[in-house]
Amino acid sequence: MTDPLTPDLLLAGIRDARLVAIVRGTDGGAAAKAALTAMEEGFRYVEIALTTPGALEAIRAVRAAAPAGSFVGAGTVLTGADVEEVADAGGQFIVTPSLASSIQEAARLGIPVLAGAMTPSEAYEAMNRGATAVKLFPASSGGPGYLKALRDPFPGIPFIAVGGVGVDEATGYWEAGAVAVGVGGPLFGDAASGGDLAPVRERARAFVALAADFGRWAAAGPPR
Repeated sequence: MTDPLTPDLLLAGIRDARLVAIVRGTDGGAAAKAALTAMEEGFRYVEIALTTPGALEAIRAVRAAAPAGSFVGAGTVLTGADVEEVADAGGQFIVTPSLASSIQEAARLGIPVLAGAMTPSEAYEAMNRGATAVKLFPASSGGPGYLKALRDPFPGIPFIAVGGVGVDEATGYWEAGAVAVGVGGPLFGDAASGGDLAPVRERARAFVALAADFGRWAAAGPPR
């Protein structure tokens, strides 16, 4: 039995990885395979959306087979009942698309939660409710410039940019101050609905390599 993933550990890990994978499809079995494929290629944090049929069974399967150091959570978690079901299935963190009641319930139980928000008021309220980090969604509506403006009054809020983030967009969000980006369709395509897994491996490697390169650049600091 592994130690629980605490909010502090999740946030530290996401800051280091800079990536969260988002699995959403029409087949729970395919979703589990897609999630494990991303993990095998270096993704450490993967959420499976509860809108995927058989999502809880998929979370159980991924939790049982995940490589060491990889973690599975649930997305589109809206209610307290959802939180309990995810916890029972072995989900290690939850993600919401909005200021849902699941935020408070997850925080009460000590389960890390990435809470969806778009506006300054929503981001502030999400943290007040106990969020571990704020999922800026949909990030593509404002782009990196909006994230940078949002961070100016809230430098202490960790933001994860989600929605329309592909390999070509990720660096812009990291440069704007996102601790991580969440990637769904640009990573998985139709794999969570039974599509080919081979492109997932290729795209996952590209994302992981990009995050590693950015990490080295950030550690080196700006040129003198």
